Amino acid sequence: MKAIRVHQPGGPEVLKVEDVPDPKPRDGEVLVRIHAVGVNPVETYVRSGKYPIMPQFPYTPGSDAAGLVEAIGAGVSSMGVGDRVYVGGTKTGAYAELAVCAESQVHPLPPQISFEQGAAVNIPCATAYRALFQRARALPGEFVLIHGASGGVGIAATQIARAAGLSVIGTAGSEKGRKLVLEQGAHEVLDHGTPDYLERALAITKGRGVDVILEMLANVNLGKDLTVLARGGRVVVIGSRGTVEINPRDTMSRDAAILGMVLFNASPQELSSIHAALVAGLQNGTLRPVVGQRLPLSDAARAHTAVMEPGAFGKIVLIP
Repeated sequence: MKAIRVHQPGGPEVLKVEDVPDPKPRDGEVLVRIHAVGVNPVETYVRSGKYPIMPQFPYTPGSDAAGLVEAIGAGVSSMGVGDRVYVGGTKTGAYAELAVCAESQVHPLPPQISFEQGAAVNIPCATAYRALFQRARALPGEFVLIHGASGGVGIAATQIARAAGLSVIGTAGSEKGRKLVLEQGAHEVLDHGTPDYLERALAITKGRGVDVILEMLANVNLGKDLTVLARGGRVVVIGSRGTVEINPRDTMSRDAAILGMVLFNASPQELSSIHAALVAGLQNGTLRPVVGQRLPLSDAARAHTAVMEPGAFGKIVLIP
């Protein structure tokens, strides 16, 4: 089969298409024929050697994909050959034509959801759900501010929060992105390139402040986020590309909380709960992943460049 292989850390150019043997499922494993692969920023950090947990070289990147079950190992009972599935993690890497997964990493993909949309589910949607409900403990009726709401995590968070009864304020840096965020269910959308957008967010809440902030770029925004929180407000740090200085008094005066979050810290029980909710959302139509770019698997290097550029618009997927 064809697969992307990385033999050493480096820039996007280290992503190479190679012919490798077809993997085989063992007991409790599932072999998936990949129809679409989701590209995530974390994969660029791993590729460059700047991630705390590194795979053994050479390796095939990726954890998110969708396709058809090609074969199952002994003991697998929750699915059969030919089933449509999305993948939340693999044992052999998702940037490939075939991937071996543990049974618990494979989830049903409803017929109305395309394979490309399915490839956009795992990290973006699971991150959004975990941030909102397992970390921030968001409640219906609360205000949530979603930074970068036109990206993969932001779109998922917008849809999930709206379906759960929260009042959603999204931000995006382009007119196209802001239009998308409104279409996905945000009550209000702001241009985070304007100097007064946080003041406008505060005005939307009639001065009370927002209850939950999902922060995709904490090194730029965290200090300012704290100034628009309601009493008891929570900021969930989903992404950061450096250090930041904050005024601790802004947390003290509000009884505020800054919560870190990495999806990989979720327990098996938490992951099971997350994916039960995501499958339900896909089934009932409240979760509708948006695909922004489709590239062939051989263009993985180009995808790794694009996923780190500003102006996010939906999910980037690779087609084997």
